[in-house]
Amino acid sequence: MSEFLRHEPCPKCGSKDNLARYDDGHAYCFGCEYYEHADGQEKQLVEKPKVANLIDYEIKDLKQRKLDEDTCKKWDYGVGKFNGQACHVANYRDSEGNVVAQKLRFRDKSFVWLGETTKVGLYGSHLWRNEGKMVVVTEGELDALSVNQAFGLKYPCVSVPNGCKSAKRLIAKNIDWLETFESVVLCFDQDEQGRAAAKEAAAVLSPGKVKIVTSLGFKDANEALMNGNSKAIVDGIYGAKTYRPDGVVDGTDCWDLITAEQNTKSVSYPWSGLNEKLFGMRGGELVTLTAGTGVGKSSVARELAYHLMGVGEKVGYIALEESIRKTSECLMGIHMAKPPHLWDESITIEKKREAFENTVGSGKCVMYDHWGSIDPSNLLNQVRYMARAMDCNFIFIDHLSIVVSALSEGDERRMIDNTMTKLRSLIEETGVHLCLISHLRRPEGRSHEEGGSTSLAQLRGSHAIAQLSDAVIGCERNQQDDANANLLTLRVLKNRYAGDTGESCTLEYNRDNGRLLEWIPPDIVEVPNGE
Repeated sequence: MSEFLRHEPCPKCGSKDNLARYDDGHAYCFGCEYYEHADGQEKQLVEKPKVANLIDYEIKDLKQRKLDEDTCKKWDYGVGKFNGQACHVANYRDSEGNVVAQKLRFRDKSFVWLGETTKVGLYGSHLWRNEGKMVVVTEGELDALSVNQAFGLKYPCVSVPNGCKSAKRLIAKNIDWLETFESVVLCFDQDEQGRAAAKEAAAVLSPGKVKIVTSLGFKDANEALMNGNSKAIVDGIYGAKTYRPDGVVDGTDCWDLITAEQNTKSVSYPWSGLNEKLFGMRGGELVTLTAGTGVGKSSVARELAYHLMGVGEKVGYIALEESIRKTSECLMGIHMAKPPHLWDESITIEKKREAFENTVGSGKCVMYDHWGSIDPSNLLNQVRYMARAMDCNFIFIDHLSIVVSALSEGDERRMIDNTMTKLRSLIEETGVHLCLISHLRRPEGRSHEEGGSTSLAQLRGSHAIAQLSDAVIGCERNQQDDANANLLTLRVLKNRYAGDTGESCTLEYNRDNGRLLEWIPPDIVEVPNGE
């Protein structure tokens, strides 16, 4: 395809500059449609098929759009009237230069098509030869003119005919022509719809060929031109980023991410041994707390929730096997150092009120009033609401098995897989820290209730629990050992953050105050030999 060189006087109609001369020698008058063959030997008029119902138009500068007359002449973009209304006229031509359709644009931004719309392709493609270093594709005709004017009318630029909705289809239709260029730059509108359309269209072309303008600084190219900033157009196109499918990131683009200030919330655990391995509780993490039946995982979770509220964090608590009254009383009992089952006349209404205002009534606690099984989609909605609407940074779910028990069909493994995947996605979406309580399968040999060690392989229902958790903490206690029944060991089974696993600390349950505090074993005194 030939490339436009200059405007010349037309020997037929007398126009001073309606005749366009191309580098292969041929010429065409956009006023009277006079045509010269490329050999230049003989000048003749060529009868071209006329398209019915097209309107007359005048080519002049568009002052409001900051488009000069030379640009409008090159693109055959004019002004006219249709049914008494003033309009812009964009003439769509085929590869031979014949007008096949007109797109009329009115003041209210509505459009009307005239002519043979089935033959409409990329606006302006007839102006450029095949091949080259770069072609720019815009979302609208005015943007194409603006880009071309900003580059001195030199470099190839085209527009999709019907905005971003048709972009993918039209680029696919013209892929053979576009692929002849070394790079294709998509300069679509800088809004959400434009960015999405650019990604969809980019996926049609060869990998590595497409660049997308993301830093124009204006809604579109014409807006930049109207603000007298042609440089923004040039800089935006030269600074366009090579398209990669979502998720594929060049390491060279990570510097800003690495050096950006970290806003991830992190709070230390209340027990030093666990802190030494996990380095705190961070936003955007899923931590699974697991143990056998009655070992004490719910007590551990409540201690963590109380600790978080004590350092000013807002906590969401979803306990599906107890009422919100029981959850409230247990948290208040931790504060008063007196578990609810030991409350007597010494626990006055004033003491209860003080404990209430420092725990569930402090404005730092949100609970879900529900008992028993729950549909996973409903659970996800509750978590999302706690995170987004109630500003909870830390959320507890007690426990996973009762969630999937609400589903009557399908196997437990698949249900847990789906639920864990959705929970993981929700954490990434909201940035909350989620503590999830999960049960263990009964092991061979010594049971967990008799002090059997925990392992990832024993997580009940699905490997997805271990795979999608950032950390897994096993709780171990021998309920049958009278001397040590109050000792609960926390074993880190998975640690994605630091990698350090194994036994972290032992907690001692005080029957009088109901607290779980870190247990320090008595010193072992070594006796010298012979003494």
